Amino acid sequence: MRTAPFTDAAPDPNRRRWNPLPDPAPGTDWLTGLWTLGGNGDATQRTGMAVHLYHANASMTDRVFSDADGELLLVPERGGLLLHTEFGLLAAAPGEVALIPRGVRFRVELLDESARGYVCENYGAPFRLPDLGPIGANGLANARDFRAPVAAYEDTEEPVEVVNKFCGNLWTARYDHSPLDVVAWHGNHVPYVYDLHRFNVIGSISYDHPDPSIFTVLTSPSDTPGLAGVDFVVFAPRWLVGEDTFRPPYFHRNVMSEYMGLVEGAYDAKAEGFVPGGGSLHNMMSAHGPDRETFDRASAAELRPQKVDDGLAFMFETRWPVTVAAQAGGAAWRQRGYDGVWAGLERHFRV
Repeated sequence: MRTAPFTDAAPDPNRRRWNPLPDPAPGTDWLTGLWTLGGNGDATQRTGMAVHLYHANASMTDRVFSDADGELLLVPERGGLLLHTEFGLLAAAPGEVALIPRGVRFRVELLDESARGYVCENYGAPFRLPDLGPIGANGLANARDFRAPVAAYEDTEEPVEVVNKFCGNLWTARYDHSPLDVVAWHGNHVPYVYDLHRFNVIGSISYDHPDPSIFTVLTSPSDTPGLAGVDFVVFAPRWLVGEDTFRPPYFHRNVMSEYMGLVEGAYDAKAEGFVPGGGSLHNMMSAHGPDRETFDRASAAELRPQKVDDGLAFMFETRWPVTVAAQAGGAAWRQRGYDGVWAGLERHFRV
C-alpha cells in the first residue's frame, strides 16, 4: 500500500486503462491484497488522495488495521465484506460503499470465497454530502440512507497484530487482546455504509450534458470552491432524456482528473475493454470522450427517453493530476493500446 507523495514516476497526461487485478495467492487477506494505482498530494500535509484496488481470498483473523493518513472509502465490486470496527459491525456488498474514518481500527471478514474492489484513500477534509444549491433540500444521496454500525464488541484475549499506516509507512504492534473492545461511544467520527442504488439521480430534461457534479455522492472540499480534493461520483441506473442532442458525454477536457471504475454491467459511454473490476484514468486537461463504437451507435440512435439500468460505474474525481505508481504503469494488466479505441473517428464538419 503506497502513499503520496508519489515520486517514483512522473505525472503523465496520457490516458490509461487497466484490466481487473489478477487472482491473489492463497491466503491473501484484504490488507495484503491492497494494490496502489497512484495518487496525488502529500499525506503528511493532509492534502490529496490515492487510488487503491484490492483482491483477497481470506479473512483478516488475527490482525486489525487503521490508517492515520486518511479515511478509506471502500467500493466492493465482487464479494461482500463484513467490517469489524471499534464502533461495531458493518456489512458492505457490491453496489454499496463503506467509509472507515481516519484512525479507526477495523478488520475485514470475507462473506464470499473472494472479494475484489476499489479504495479511495482521502488525505484531505473528510467526505461529506455536497451542497445541493438550487436542487434544494432533497436529491442525490440522502442522509437518511446512510447506515451506522450495528453495536458489537470483542472480548478476546488472543494475540492480535495491530497494523497502523502512518505517514506512508506500516507500523505493527502485538496486543494480547482484541482492540475492538469498545463498548460505548458518542460523536460523529463513525464508519458508515451507503447503498448506491438509493442515489436519487438528477438528469437533464432538455438539451445539454450536465456536469458530472450532479452525480456526486460524497465530496472532500478543498480551499478553492468548485474544485474538490476528491469527489466520489456514481453513474447509477437512470433515465436519459434530452432534445436534439448527442447522449453520451461529448469529447472534452476537464479541470478535474478522473479515475473511473465499474462495479457491475457496462457503462453507456464506453464499449469493449472497460469491465467490472477494471478502471481508467483520464488526467486533468487530457482529451477524452466516447470511443468510436459508442460514437457511431449514439449518432444513429433514435432520440427518445432511454432507461440506463444495466450498469453501475463510479469516479474518483480530483482537482490535482494523479501520478501513476511505477508498479501500475508497468503492470501486465495495463491495456497498452487503450488509445486505439478512438482510431477511425472521422471529421463530420469540414469545408
